[in-house]
Amino acid sequence: MTRHTKIFSTFFLFALLIVSCTRDSSYIPYVPVNIQINLQNPDYNSLKTVGGWVYVTGGSKGLIIYRADVGVFKAYDRHCPYNPTDACSKVEVEGQTLTAVDTCCGSKFQLFDGSVLKAPATRALQTYQTSFDGNILSINN
Repeated sequence: MTRHTKIFSTFFLFALLIVSCTRDSSYIPYVPVNIQINLQNPDYNSLKTVGGWVYVTGGSKGLIIYRADVGVFKAYDRHCPYNPTDACSKVEVEGQTLTAVDTCCGSKFQLFDGSVLKAPATRALQTYQTSFDGNILSINN
């Protein structure tokens, strides 16, 4: 092995170690999700209007269900994608701003599509598939 090859190999391994140890390299644990919500249930009245949202049990740390349009619902895991191993890594909806924030790290996300509005997070909220038949909202992965 030549000296240049050794230097390159050492540098590559060091860079790989640095990248793998960054706080954003962790992942949100996979949890099977298969939820049906009847929008006729009074617990879900806020989902009857566009811009409404609710918290639902499920996923890794709970779900945020958001009504983006008449027939369009978004479902996000409340587990913040920035350093998800932290016990406090959980997003909460901020009042009428239609954003979600992790008060632990300060990351902020848009509810319309789950995208990052404020660092340190670099990944969007984990989303789940939704389908709506006019009464029943189904959420799954």
